[in-house]
Amino acid sequence: MKGRPKITNMVVIERIADGLRIPGRMLGLADRSWERPSASYEGSPVVVDHARTPQSARDAPTGGDLDDILAIAAGSKVTPNVLRSLQVSIEDYWRRDDQHGGAALRPAVIGQLRYVAVVMRDTVDPNYRRSLHGIAAELARLAGWTYFDARQYSAAQGYFTESLRFAREIDDRTFIANVLACLSLQATYQAKPQNAITLARAAQDNALLAGGTPRLLAMLSMREAFGHASTHDRDAAHRAITEAHHHFGRVADGDDDPAWVRYFDHTKLTVDTGIALGQLGETGAAEPLIAEGLKAEPMANQRGRAFHTFWLARTQLQRREVELACATAGEALALSAVVESPRVVAHLQEFHQLLRPYRSSASAAELSGRIGGMAG
Repeated sequence: MKGRPKITNMVVIERIADGLRIPGRMLGLADRSWERPSASYEGSPVVVDHARTPQSARDAPTGGDLDDILAIAAGSKVTPNVLRSLQVSIEDYWRRDDQHGGAALRPAVIGQLRYVAVVMRDTVDPNYRRSLHGIAAELARLAGWTYFDARQYSAAQGYFTESLRFAREIDDRTFIANVLACLSLQATYQAKPQNAITLARAAQDNALLAGGTPRLLAMLSMREAFGHASTHDRDAAHRAITEAHHHFGRVADGDDDPAWVRYFDHTKLTVDTGIALGQLGETGAAEPLIAEGLKAEPMANQRGRAFHTFWLARTQLQRREVELACATAGEALALSAVVESPRVVAHLQEFHQLLRPYRSSASAAELSGRIGGMAG
């Protein structure tokens, strides 16, 4: 009404029209859906064009539009306490994601992302805006990660791309490397190893330009190793593994590591090395490394333990240690009951297929029945 700021996004105008029940004709819009009789009374299905619907709108809970309108109208004042509160929430999301999976977190993460986007519109201080962009980038990446863990790869890529845009706005090349690493891992899961390698190398380039820490460079080298291991390129995989260990050998207590990469410790390096070697078929070297990593892994990281237990079982099965492999996979199955992670379930179903040649074994038959029952 005062002429500042001007609303230029038709989606916002449509949300205001719907939230305040303003007939579309009064704002130059088509009749709104609530102005027309419900199609369900006429037996016609309601068709939603998801391709044209923004992801954030698709994820919004019913009735959330009015909250958005009130937030826009009221405005939000950024303070250091607000920024710290947002960061503490993110750190809590990381812990809960490790413990229980991301499905239950996703609505809160996406809701907070939308809140930060509203706050950014009202913030002019460049320092605050930079901090908010960084927070938005991590929330978008985390939303993408929850979709990736749910094996909803298209939705995940949409949020990862949104995260890249936020990080690019503030030229945060270190965080760009983090998102590219997530996309690299997703490409590995999608059986696109060449894409995984390209993305991991692009992540390394961005990290090097930003003076990335040895810990970060070690993590990125391991992501490249996973890609090479998926193609069974032994030489390239070993080069990437050697680079990862070389970088990690330079890690020092005083390094200014971003908080999001501190999870990549010696235990994680060890278990990831074992996984890559296992994918290459070097099971004799892989099995003790994964087992060593599992012994040192925090009990609270239940999803990580579920993954690593599966990889240990898979390696043991490759070595034809059928009884031991089934016992280990049984532990992964137990962990899957307390972690909401379709990726874990998919790995167990993969193990179910790998057991086919060993069905004559009582332990294999029993475990196959348990996994089959879970899948059903």
